[in-house]
Amino acid sequence: MKARIRWLAAHGVVRYGAKKAAQAGDPQAMLVADPATRENPREVFERIRASGPLVKTRISTISVSHRVVFDLLRSDDFRVSELGANLPRTLRFIEKHTRSSALHPLKPPSLLSVEPPEHTRYRKLVSSVFTPRAVAKMREMVQETADRLLDDLTAGGVEVDIVDKYCAQLPVSVISNILGVPDSERARVLEFGEMAAPSLDIGLSWKQFNQVEKGLEGFDAWLGDHLAELRKNPGADLMSQLIAATEDGVGLNDEELRSTAGLVLAAGFETTVNLLGSGIRLLLDHPDQLEVLTRDPSHWPNAVDEMLRLESPVQLTGRLARHDVVVEGIEVPKGGLVVLVLAGANRDPDVFDDPYRFDVTRANANKHLSFSGGRHYCLGASLAKAESEVGLKTLFDRFPHLRSAGEGVRRETRVLHGWASLPVDLGQPAATSASR
Repeated sequence: MKARIRWLAAHGVVRYGAKKAAQAGDPQAMLVADPATRENPREVFERIRASGPLVKTRISTISVSHRVVFDLLRSDDFRVSELGANLPRTLRFIEKHTRSSALHPLKPPSLLSVEPPEHTRYRKLVSSVFTPRAVAKMREMVQETADRLLDDLTAGGVEVDIVDKYCAQLPVSVISNILGVPDSERARVLEFGEMAAPSLDIGLSWKQFNQVEKGLEGFDAWLGDHLAELRKNPGADLMSQLIAATEDGVGLNDEELRSTAGLVLAAGFETTVNLLGSGIRLLLDHPDQLEVLTRDPSHWPNAVDEMLRLESPVQLTGRLARHDVVVEGIEVPKGGLVVLVLAGANRDPDVFDDPYRFDVTRANANKHLSFSGGRHYCLGASLAKAESEVGLKTLFDRFPHLRSAGEGVRRETRVLHGWASLPVDLGQPAATSASR
């Protein structure tokens, strides 16, 4: 009963209201509740853009303007949102007093839901472990992992679900190596991650809500055991280093460590799974761009930025006003929510020429906002880009005749964007790899 009440407060009422508003043509509600819009949001993005840089909707205010999104991600007038913070007062009270005790990416002390000084301390400790030098060293390990996975890819035939067999396996293997997760536990981590992925969404169905709760609770319990084991038997992995890390003699307490470690672990593969799948589909749909990369592999880093721009793994984020503030002539009251549509900002024609065109040589592709910005810029951005560059290049080098073998299935998530499955025909492998 408690779970049902919480679902009604946190999702059920919102779900019903969003459906009604979407039917009435509200653009923000359509992004939440209209499957056709989620499949192809271009028309809604452009409706919002034509209405102004910041637009009031029935739900809140929303922007697809690159300039506005860029500025608000860095603005001290706004802060990140917390679990339930954008609900009406009565629903917010009910949600808070019925929620699970398990960790949640939008519940403090998660890095996604706190601001300085707590955020500064947590980020410094994580950054002391995930240094640029440490990430650079990981590239060789990413290559070795990609090679191993591709060696085994044809074991079941030339037609495979590339998301299941490669896009998911590469990042979970890499982040597990980094964070000391034993081989025997990696399938569980991936399962928990898939179950909990919709936790960033609003308006979940009762079935989705139960799956998310089960995933978060299972992940929380597993993570507690994993961290306890690393405390007893620390290794050379970065998670063991994070456990031992201190700032001015103070480390992370147990709740902070579980929350931070859980976010790093989950975010370490969620973004990359989506980026790899979207990158594969883009290149299969645009063979001319794959030919550009084949002729000149130096374009691969830029190609990954273009994939991030056009198929943003995280579609949107939100910010709450710290006080009454006016943005682009629109009054946003204290506590008011502004939805920043990263995917829309990444297709802003004021910044990107012909913004819906996929161009691996686009000169300013790296101006995308897919990794957020300011103090909340993604800590794992460099690793995600390195994994995607190595993973995609190695796949297409090994299987140059790779082609689509079906339509594929999009993930049902709204904030996270990617493919749940993507059937491909690997074709004949390259002669050099066949003789390895």
